Amino acid sequence: MASNIPEESTSFIGRRDELRRLNIELAQHRLITLTGPGGVGKTRLAMRAAGAAAARHPDGARWADLWPLQGNRLLPATVSDAVGLSDHTARIPVAALCDWLADKQMLLVLDSCEHLVDACRDLIGDLLTAAPLVTVLITSRQPLDVVGEWVTEVAPLPVEGDSDALALLSERAGAAAPRVRLTDPANAAAAAAICRRLEGIPLALELAGAQLADNSAERVAERLNSRFDALDGDGDGGGDGVARPPWHRTLRTAIGWSHELCTPLERLLWARLSVFRGTFDEESAQSVCAGGPLTAQGVRAALGGLAAKSVICHEGPRFRMLDTLREYGRMWLEELGEATALADRHAEHFLGFGRRADVGWLSPDQVRWYERVAEAHVDLCTALDHLLVADPERAQELSACIGFFWSCCRHLHEARGYLERALAAHLAPSPARTRALWMLGVALLLQGDLEAADELGRQCSRAARQDADAEALRAAGYLVGLTHLMAGRPLAAYTVADHVLGPMPDVPFESAARLRCHIIRIFALTGLGKLTEARAEATELRRGCVAHGEYWARSYADYQLSLIALLKGRPEDSAEHARAMLVAKQGIGDNFGIALGLDLLAAAVAAQGNGESAAMVYGTGQAYWRAVGHPQRGTPELRAVREECEQRARAAIGDEAYANAFRRGTEARPEASLAKVLAGDL
Repeated sequence: MASNIPEESTSFIGRRDELRRLNIELAQHRLITLTGPGGVGKTRLAMRAAGAAAARHPDGARWADLWPLQGNRLLPATVSDAVGLSDHTARIPVAALCDWLADKQMLLVLDSCEHLVDACRDLIGDLLTAAPLVTVLITSRQPLDVVGEWVTEVAPLPVEGDSDALALLSERAGAAAPRVRLTDPANAAAAAAICRRLEGIPLALELAGAQLADNSAERVAERLNSRFDALDGDGDGGGDGVARPPWHRTLRTAIGWSHELCTPLERLLWARLSVFRGTFDEESAQSVCAGGPLTAQGVRAALGGLAAKSVICHEGPRFRMLDTLREYGRMWLEELGEATALADRHAEHFLGFGRRADVGWLSPDQVRWYERVAEAHVDLCTALDHLLVADPERAQELSACIGFFWSCCRHLHEARGYLERALAAHLAPSPARTRALWMLGVALLLQGDLEAADELGRQCSRAARQDADAEALRAAGYLVGLTHLMAGRPLAAYTVADHVLGPMPDVPFESAARLRCHIIRIFALTGLGKLTEARAEATELRRGCVAHGEYWARSYADYQLSLIALLKGRPEDSAEHARAMLVAKQGIGDNFGIALGLDLLAAAVAAQGNGESAAMVYGTGQAYWRAVGHPQRGTPELRAVREECEQRARAAIGDEAYANAFRRGTEARPEASLAKVLAGDL
C-alpha cells in the first residue's frame, strides 16, 4: 500500500532535534500525540516525520486530514478513505475499518484531532486493539488521554541568534519579496525583533513574512511593537475569562494584525470563505462569497491579496485556509451577521454543483466530474447537513445527484446514510424523493441487499408511472434489472430493460438512465448465452462511448466483450478488453470495478497458458475485493469462469507454485500491482 503523505508546498525549516526525537518515539510507542496551539507547526512536523518513517512500515504511512470535519459522523469514513478501504458492505464502518487494518503494518497519521477528541479516543482505542501492528501519530491541541499515549509538546522555533525562526521568516519574506534580504545588516536587528516579538510561532512568522512584500523590516517590527504594547494589559485571556495556552495571545495578535492590514474587501472575503470546510476553487468562492460590495471580479482580486498575505494557500489549482485562520474568519462572519446567509448560499451553490455533476455524468467531462465530486466531498457533506435541516427535499435531490459518484468511488456508506436521512426527513411524494429512493436502492444493491433493492426499484417504478415520468421509469428499470442480474435471472433482467427502453432502443446516449439500461440488456444477453447478439450490441455501444468521451458504460462494454471473447475461446482479445476496462475503472477510482476486471483478466491470462501471471493477477484481484469488503461479487456466470481460471493456472504450474504466486499478488501493494498489470508486466 503506497503512502499518501501530503506534499510539502513550502520548504521545511529547522526541527532537527524534534525530528530525531520523534523518529525514536515512533519506534518505541504505538500512539504518539503531538500537542501545541494552532500555528505552532504540528502538521508540518508530522508530515516530515511520517515521510521519514514510512519505509519502516511495509504497508506505508497513511494520512487522514480531520480538520475539515464538523462532527464525528464522517470520522470512520475519512480514515477508511485514507487507508484505502472502500467498503461496499452493510457493516458498521468502524468494524469494517478494524477488520481491514487487522493485519496491516502501517503508520496512520490523524491530523487535527482537537475538535473530535472523544470520537478519536474511541476510534483509536478500537484500532490499537484490533490492529496490533499499526502505529498512530496524531496532531491535536490537546492530548486524547488514552492509555499508552505518548505526548510530545511541539514548541515554537528558537528565536535567539542565527535561529530557525529567523531562517523561516527570511525564507517566507524572500518568497513574498525576492529582493528582501533580512540577513543584511540594515535588516538584521529588525528581523530579530520580529522573531522575538512573535515568539518563534511559525504561522505568525509566515504572516509577518508576507507583510514584507509591501513594508520594510523596520516598519513591520515597529507595527508589531505598537500592537503588542497596546495589549500589554490584556493578559493571556481572550476577553472571556478563559486561560489560554502559552503563545495563544501572540498568535491571536499576529492574526489580528494581519487582518487589519488587509483591505476591507479582503477582510470581508476572509470572513465569508470561512464557510468552506475543505479546499475550494475560484468559481466556488465567487459563487458563494460575492455579494454587496464584493463583486465576482472583486473576489478574484481579494483571493490574490489573501494568498499574498498567507491567509490562504494554494493546493494545486485550489485554495485552503488553515484552521486557525478559518476560526478567526468565522468569528468575523458571526460579527457581520452573515453566518446563516452564507450557509444558505453555500448549500445552494453545492446543490447547483450536484445538478451540474449529474448532467455532466453523461458527457466528455465524465472522468473530470468524478474528480471534482471527490475534491468537493467535505463541502458537499456540509451542504447536505445544512439542507437536511433547512430544506430536506433539496437534500434528497442533492444526495441523489451525487450518489452515483459516491456509490462507485469509496463513499458508499455516506451515500446510503445521507439518502436515508433525507428520505426520513421529508415524506411527501415528489420527483426528488423518487430519485432518492432509486439511488438508495442502488446503494443497497452494491452492499448486497438484493431484496431491499428490488423493493425500492418497484416503489420507484410505481411512482414513475403515476407521474408519467419516462426517465424515472428507465432509472427504476435499471435498478430492477440489475437486481435480477445479480440474483441470476437474466431473462427477467432482459425483459425489464427491453420494456423500459421502449420503441427507441438505439439511442443509448439520449439520457443516463437509457445508457445504463443498455448495459443491463447486454449483460442479460450474455447471461442468456446469446453471445453473438451481446457482442454486437456491446461493440456498438463501446463505439458510441468512445465518440461521446464516456467511460463508465464503456468499461462495462469492455467487460462484456472480454467475457464473451473468453467464452468463445479468444483469450488474447479477452485480455485486451479486460485491460481496457481496468484503465477506465482506474480513471474514475472504482475499486469494485477494478476487482471485477482483474478476475476476468486473470481468467484470460490463464487461458493463454501463463499460470504464474494468472495466479498473481488473481491474487491482486483478491486484494481489491478485500478493499471493498466483499468476497468476489458479480453475476452468477462468473463463478464458473473463476473456477476454470484457477484450475487452468494450477494445471500449468502446479499447486505449490500457484499458491506462492497467488500469495505474492495478495500481499503486494494493490496500486503497484495494478500499474504492472496495465503495463503488461504481469
